[in-house]
Amino acid sequence: MSILANCLSSIKPSPTIALTTKAKELKAAGKDIIALGAGEPDFNTPDHIIEAGIKAMHDGHTKYTPVGGTPQLKQAIIDKFKRDNNLTYSANQIIAAAGGKQVIFNAMLATINAGDEVIIPAPYWVSYPDIVALFGGKPVIIEGAGDNNFKITAGQLEAAITPKTKWVILNSPSNPTGAGYSYDELKTLTDVLLKHPHVNIMADDIYEHLVYNGFEFNTPAQVEPKLFDRTLTINGVSKAYSMTGWRLGYGASGNAELIKAMTTIQSQSTTNPCSITQVAAAEALNGDHSFLTEWKTAFKRRRDLVVNALNKIEGIECKTPQGAFYVYPSCAGVIGKTTPSGKTINSSQDFCEYLLEEHNLAVVFGEAFGLAPYFRISYATSDAALEEGCKRVLKAVESLS
Repeated sequence: MSILANCLSSIKPSPTIALTTKAKELKAAGKDIIALGAGEPDFNTPDHIIEAGIKAMHDGHTKYTPVGGTPQLKQAIIDKFKRDNNLTYSANQIIAAAGGKQVIFNAMLATINAGDEVIIPAPYWVSYPDIVALFGGKPVIIEGAGDNNFKITAGQLEAAITPKTKWVILNSPSNPTGAGYSYDELKTLTDVLLKHPHVNIMADDIYEHLVYNGFEFNTPAQVEPKLFDRTLTINGVSKAYSMTGWRLGYGASGNAELIKAMTTIQSQSTTNPCSITQVAAAEALNGDHSFLTEWKTAFKRRRDLVVNALNKIEGIECKTPQGAFYVYPSCAGVIGKTTPSGKTINSSQDFCEYLLEEHNLAVVFGEAFGLAPYFRISYATSDAALEEGCKRVLKAVESLS
């Protein structure tokens, strides 16, 4: 068996995609399913972005493009980083790909040797550990304490770094918790990383524009410019612009050789991102952002609705996140209880299976994100669906004995 095949044997399908698929199947079979598992906005892509995509097709932008993105898209990405983050990149320090996941995949394939360690704070996005493991790397998990809003500390980071550490992944605001690191919190982490020049930083900023209550977003290379050459900053158009199906993510690094290697890898896999999407993405980055005010108002209202409703349920505790469109409530208070069908709730996975099987509510169990007993609810859906979903959680908990 090859090294890759051996690594592949330990890789699991994405739990969030699997849950969403199962919920859709149950709904198609006639079940009254409320699905609060999908990590995508329910808003359609804004009209001016759609029109840019339509025009791109009529204008003949239907052919191959340079592997790492068109000059026009790269310039839009450069402009975005300068405008939003005060970071200055050149075209050879930028790559565009078919989603942020592909950027991460390319980076790991380009850099990971067997046994290299990648520090991943938990709770984490479900794909980080599996992508690392796929190439023979070792995920090193640091648990962010619930009483610290699921964020890791400088002391935890320092203790986890070894001579084998190749990367640390930082995702703020976070999927699945919505927790965001403040400037000062990031500075304590970057101060640690300055002492370890062999460690690279991967900053997953995909929820950058979805922050609430005056939270100020910052990214590691912005907080500590001395880490510019060691940082790969990843972003995309899927979340803030509701373009999940368009598939466009991008990465930027002061290390042009890393970007070159990632581009070479992409040239032998998917080649360029969709040509039409690239035009639409440039419009998204450069065009009118006024719709974000309305969307963020809706997301904040939905967040508050869910947090308030869940915190009224005995046995459920839910913190208020700074960003993204998820909450990550604890279900510790129901562990050990028994369902009406006689099953004991021994884990958050048991609780979520109970919610789906007996109350037609689809949410994601905390084990998928590396920290339990919690579960993730996406509030990127209608107020009515959220209200009904919370009612079903209440009914489910009240039915336990």
